[in-house]
Amino acid sequence: MNDLRKRYLGEIAGAADEAALERLRVAALGKKGEVSLRMRELGGMTPEERQVAGPALNALKGEINAAIAAKRTALEDEALDARLKEEWLDVTMPARQRPHGRIHPVSQVTEEVTAVLADMGFSVAEGPQIESDWYNFDALNMPDHHPARTEMDTFYMAQAAEDDRPPHVLRTHTSPVQIRALQDCGAPLRIICPGRVYRADYDQTHTPMFHQVEGLAIDRDISMANLKWVLEEFFSAFFGTTVKTRFRASHFPFTEPSAEVDIQCSWKGGTVKVGEGDGWLEVLGSGMVHPKVLEAGGIDPSEWQGFAFGIGIDRLAMLKYGIPDLRAFFDSDLRWLRHYGFAPLDVPTLHGGLQ
Repeated sequence: MNDLRKRYLGEIAGAADEAALERLRVAALGKKGEVSLRMRELGGMTPEERQVAGPALNALKGEINAAIAAKRTALEDEALDARLKEEWLDVTMPARQRPHGRIHPVSQVTEEVTAVLADMGFSVAEGPQIESDWYNFDALNMPDHHPARTEMDTFYMAQAAEDDRPPHVLRTHTSPVQIRALQDCGAPLRIICPGRVYRADYDQTHTPMFHQVEGLAIDRDISMANLKWVLEEFFSAFFGTTVKTRFRASHFPFTEPSAEVDIQCSWKGGTVKVGEGDGWLEVLGSGMVHPKVLEAGGIDPSEWQGFAFGIGIDRLAMLKYGIPDLRAFFDSDLRWLRHYGFAPLDVPTLHGGLQ
């Protein structure tokens, strides 16, 4: 037994790794290990022999277990020391530069517009981008012969040859959201409808897909004077300066009377500066909601009236941040986005500033 103790304790002390230590444990204490076999021999001994051999074997087993545990701890400590030496890191070194994402100008301006109009009491409404012919045209008092209903201007969805229903369209404006909001919420109502819209047009100031925000206010005593105040307050807050507006009579099927709205600006060195000078720049269409549009939304036009307006978010971004070409908004050019984009923490608020 002394020979067993000396041999195993010596081999355990000299074990180089966890695998060697495990092999020694199995050889000594496994089911067929030397110490385990000696334990089985106790049954064939006399009581006197068993009283001497039993405690000695238990003591040997305990010593071997203790030696294995101590060696395992020592091996783990050595491995940790080796890792600490190899993986040492100077925490005083500057961190690696990581690229940061940028907020697209369209997303930024959408948040800015929403912040300004929300402060005036407008809530945000959303709707589907694929609309029925009725919501996109008929409910907005647009007759069958209106130019916007031609395939040259509107993207129509494909349908089966035997399907005689009016085809669905990619919405050409966010005005269908106004009809849905009127049907769901009734009057009084004050909402804005930001979102993507689609028209078959492409040049420096037009793209097949762009972004609009439309506003709608319905109440009993709303007039064009309220519309003018809302727009002037919006432009002044958005551009950070007092902005005068000019209303010009126009025609839209869904408003009566209708007006194009210009904002005061100057042209210097090929750039536009809003809020100064003697020039004017058209920015949106507006007017009092047509009675037929109110009826389509389930509102009694003899009791309620209101105004509506629509602004291109992309064009607002071009005006405010000096972006010359609308097509670049959708080119997915990271160099352009790094130049015109915004830091993720530049969240627009009225009290913190919109720039």
